[in-house]
Amino acid sequence: MSADDATQLKRLRWRCRRGMRELDQLLVRWLERDWAGASDDERAVFLRLLDCEDDRLWRWFLGHETAPDAALDSLVQHIRKPPA
Repeated sequence: MSADDATQLKRLRWRCRRGMRELDQLLVRWLERDWAGASDDERAVFLRLLDCEDDRLWRWFLGHETAPDAALDSLVQHIRKPPA
């Protein structure tokens, strides 16, 4: 891993901190588990997810609402799955 990659991961880890432990854990888990192998498109969707408001994220992850577009919803559903 290059220094630029390590710096980017640190920044993303910071962006995953939402002030709600459960959201933090879900987002960081995806970052650590999937970021390295994700395509540019998948990474872009994750970055869009990080731009969403916490209350919306919480409702999506609890399954009370569906994300407004298919790519976001697909990522939310993937993140909601417990690790194997």
